[in-house]
Amino acid sequence: MKITELTGVKPNKKVPSLSPGDTVKVGIRIKEGDKERVQPFQGVVIRIRNGEGGGSFTLRRVAYGVGIERTFPMASPLLENIQVVRHGKVRRAKLYYLRGLSAKKARIKEKRFPKELVITPEPEPEPVAEQPPVEQPQAEQTQTEQPQA
Repeated sequence: MKITELTGVKPNKKVPSLSPGDTVKVGIRIKEGDKERVQPFQGVVIRIRNGEGGGSFTLRRVAYGVGIERTFPMASPLLENIQVVRHGKVRRAKLYYLRGLSAKKARIKEKRFPKELVITPEPEPEPVAEQPPVEQPQAEQTQTEQPQA
């Protein structure tokens, strides 16, 4: 018997496809007293764990010279939204080596995609409304015929 059968974990549809090295902005629902708000947390994905309970991912950021790591369950209902800010180019699955680096050494190069692979939404053509045919005013008849006297 699997744990997903017992707990009924449903995958969160708000989680896009993530990979290590991506810079991600996560909105977490925070409840303070009787108020509820969304708190953003932006960081680099240093670990992704896929498991029976839906898995989790860990983000790392440096705030005021202190490294902060936060782990989020993928199936959590507290995740309001997840936005991939940029895709990082890395060759490791776990980026624990970033903990020992600082400043420029901790930067990750951005993954570039060829223009042929980048899908840009094409603007939809505006619907052409059928216009009724405009009637041309008939030119006044020229007086070619002279009244006979």
